[in-house]
Amino acid sequence: MPDHRTSPIGIADQVRTLGPEPVRIQLSINRETRGLDVEPRVSLLDALREHLDLTGTKKGCDQGTCGACTVWVDGRRVLACLTLAISCTGHEVTTIEGLADDQRLHPMQQAFRKHDAFQCGYCTPGQIMSAVALIEEGHAADDAEIKEWMSGNICRCAAYPNIREAIREVRDQAEEGGHATH
Repeated sequence: MPDHRTSPIGIADQVRTLGPEPVRIQLSINRETRGLDVEPRVSLLDALREHLDLTGTKKGCDQGTCGACTVWVDGRRVLACLTLAISCTGHEVTTIEGLADDQRLHPMQQAFRKHDAFQCGYCTPGQIMSAVALIEEGHAADDAEIKEWMSGNICRCAAYPNIREAIREVRDQAEEGGHATH
């Protein structure tokens, strides 16, 4: 007799038990546990914006090509439009709303303002989340490396030189102070 727990038929049966009806999940968002009922196919982006009212993360292309929806899952950059909300259970999700410390802007947010690193501002949350992460990842040695590691975040207004200037400033401050940017 086949073992249905590991056979494709058994796996399909298990998947069917999770949908299409909503299921209750617990997500840790910006250091706060939030419960919500979502269909298993709901993206993290839609869960954030439509179910949790966290609208800082933007929906750009909804296909993983523009980077506007960049957030962190366990400190790593992910595209929220391509990530299922249910897959984030048990992981820490950080959005642009969780970046500031109380009412004080994160140094990267301050640098973006100082260097006018945004035009329309639509891509800015994803740009900032990627910018902080790339410094943490050690990928901000020079403009060429910054350009490469930020290439997944598109700015239709072409504020790239100002974005790189903001990143360099925060990188240099972190190096001088010997502290992390998170």
